[in-house]
Amino acid sequence: MPEVAGAVADGFESRIRALEDEYLSARAVRSYETRGRAEPEEDCLLRTPFQRDRDRIVHSKAFRRLKHKTQVFVAPRGDHFRTRLTHTLEASGISRVVARALGLNEDLTEAIALGHDLGHPPFGHTGEEALDEILRERFGRRFRHNEHSLRVVEVLEKDGRGLNLTWEVRDGILNHTGSGEPETLEGKIVRIVDRIAYINHDIDDALRAGILRPSDLPADELALLGDSGSRRIDTLVHDLVESSAGKDDIVQSAEVGGAMLGLRSFMFERVYLGPEAEGERRRATEIVRRMFDHFAEHPEELPPGRPGDLAERVTDYVAGMTDRFALAWR
Repeated sequence: MPEVAGAVADGFESRIRALEDEYLSARAVRSYETRGRAEPEEDCLLRTPFQRDRDRIVHSKAFRRLKHKTQVFVAPRGDHFRTRLTHTLEASGISRVVARALGLNEDLTEAIALGHDLGHPPFGHTGEEALDEILRERFGRRFRHNEHSLRVVEVLEKDGRGLNLTWEVRDGILNHTGSGEPETLEGKIVRIVDRIAYINHDIDDALRAGILRPSDLPADELALLGDSGSRRIDTLVHDLVESSAGKDDIVQSAEVGGAMLGLRSFMFERVYLGPEAEGERRRATEIVRRMFDHFAEHPEELPPGRPGDLAERVTDYVAGMTDRFALAWR
């Protein structure tokens, strides 16, 4: 259906260009200077290319499934534990604050943040580790959720057509974690903010679940960063903005960044890989293995028409499951 032109639509791009020239840093990606899409298409008359990417991600099936994918705990009892969706929204909000403060492109930053975990499998980090292990054993391949997130937006969404996102958003999604670095400052924001968000809200959830007590948290890190999640996030955001201002990189100060890494190490030791989570990790790993083995041996039961070879089709199906779907699988 053709778009209806009008005075607002006719002048939209020129107004956005003028606003960005006035308010954005010289280091920011301009909305109409994207490296483009894999399949060229006409611009929307009332949205920038990055706003269009954001909307495509939010309307995707993979995004909707995030509400039933665990952040840390498998099927937690309680309504207030984080999910992949709430983590994504928290990371997106924090990322926008940082982008705005530094004069960078908020729409690009938001689109990357909203899409960064679309490829995360069920059962959080445990599900990712289980898929990686079984793929190595069966097919000599690896599973990385950032790489799978890119596959979701490029190949799997919209019945194999993908979302046809801009290069900058795809780069940020792929490199929000792992060995690669995003090429844009907007992508670098999401890479650091992802950790800021999950470390602090996972502490909150671990306290709520009774796995941690407030007195268990490392005193030196809390003395520097703050004694509540909101205070720690505020400290980390201010440090990130002040340390990155005027630079061609997004960085933390050595002191504050080191304290955040200390909290991350503490969470891996006590929560993510701690003894109290061992039962859930074992349960989740067994479910992922059982499903993967079954579909690898009975590929006729996979949804028809999916792209890729056997390893890719089984991985796509299992990784796309929500926690509750996987838990209910026979």
